[in-house]
Amino acid sequence: SGFFQSSISKNSSFTNHITSNQNGFEGKTSFGMSVFNLSNAIMGSGILGLAFAMSNTGVILFIILLVFIAILSAYSIHLLLKSAGVIGIRAYEQLGNRAFGTKGKILAAFVITVHNVGAMSSYLFIVKSELPLVIQAFLGKQENTGEWFLDGNYLVIIVSIVIILPLALMKQLGYLGYTSGFSLTCMVFFLISVIYKKFNITCPLEDRHQNALPNDTDVHSDLNGTEHVCEAKLFTINSQTAYTIPILAFAFVCHPEVLPIYTELRDATKKRMQKVANISILAMFTMYLLTALFGYLTFFGAVEPELLHTYSKVDALDVLILCVRLAVLVAVTLTVPVVLFPIRRAVLQTIWPDKPFHWAKHIGIAFGLIVIVNILVIFVPSIRDIFGLIGATSAPSLIFILPGIFYLRIVPSEQEPLLSRPKIQAACFAALGFIFMVMSLSFIIIDWVTGQSRSGGGH
Repeated sequence: SGFFQSSISKNSSFTNHITSNQNGFEGKTSFGMSVFNLSNAIMGSGILGLAFAMSNTGVILFIILLVFIAILSAYSIHLLLKSAGVIGIRAYEQLGNRAFGTKGKILAAFVITVHNVGAMSSYLFIVKSELPLVIQAFLGKQENTGEWFLDGNYLVIIVSIVIILPLALMKQLGYLGYTSGFSLTCMVFFLISVIYKKFNITCPLEDRHQNALPNDTDVHSDLNGTEHVCEAKLFTINSQTAYTIPILAFAFVCHPEVLPIYTELRDATKKRMQKVANISILAMFTMYLLTALFGYLTFFGAVEPELLHTYSKVDALDVLILCVRLAVLVAVTLTVPVVLFPIRRAVLQTIWPDKPFHWAKHIGIAFGLIVIVNILVIFVPSIRDIFGLIGATSAPSLIFILPGIFYLRIVPSEQEPLLSRPKIQAACFAALGFIFMVMSLSFIIIDWVTGQSRSGGGH
């Protein structure tokens, strides 16, 4: 969500390269506002997948994993700030450039691009799953009766053409400061509603018609009757547990935004920025934990990969949930162009590094990206697959692998020899990310291969 900061620091990069950032660049953003901006960068659609993650690990295991990812995320920011501090560079791609030359720059730009395309897909996936429910509620229907205007795939294309494309074609996104404030407010509203709903939805959902069962019936079909459905599990492992760490990792990525926010911070010191990061991570940790806990304790085993969608099983016309849906829809729709800007900038910087602004490229890249993301959203069966795949590839790269190897390369050996404790920690950190990436991907692919054949196409 908080991508607006990063466009500021790189707009003029083809005229006065990075020099201004090294000497004499004075940040103007207050401490509190920086916490707010970074919290926004962390908070994204990942929050909707957390209750599902909890239903596949159990409460205790989920809390352990969440604490683990939050601490690692803070340590990762420490590595980035330290690397940036050594050379005075305030952009993720430039760190890559400094560590490994052009290859490093392209690698960093590529990973950020993949991640942001994943984020855009998850936002549009929410449009695909929630907008039909909103229209259905406005028409006063309890069931989706299958007209074209209740078909998520058509609606995503319409929203993309009518709202997202025109916004993505602007030269600067002036409304960005407001959007990020708005999306954070929406998520707080969402959290309050989830907590409130927990106390007025009785657990065995009354109107259990056929389609009210979760998609992956094979996991739950052994629960004969409802007596097991309404207990909270403390520890559990099933075929879906493989998605948990990727979903959590996806929910904590804010790393490309850390350096631009650091650049904008008033009286910027490494210590002060680390404090900003720690407070932001703690705030999001609290929100994530509460959302997951109350979402899970409302639906238990029946929770879907996208929490908000699960409420339509109870009452499709509920006014409170309708308001939450509308708020979340507006937030994610307005955030798509925000995420598109850094991708376009990365593409332009990589292919045409020192060329002035050109409308054809500006429009062409935006159009191409929106088409790609629409195709992904229409053909991917569940948001779980997007969270899982992005969370298992670009998220560990941005959180673990790149900060670790950049640190090893950038911090001079006079300052810290290769076998000093900080360097060894950084190396282990990068290795951990690599192991985690390989394991998550293997489990997810195994789940796709076995899951699809077992449940006849999955969905």
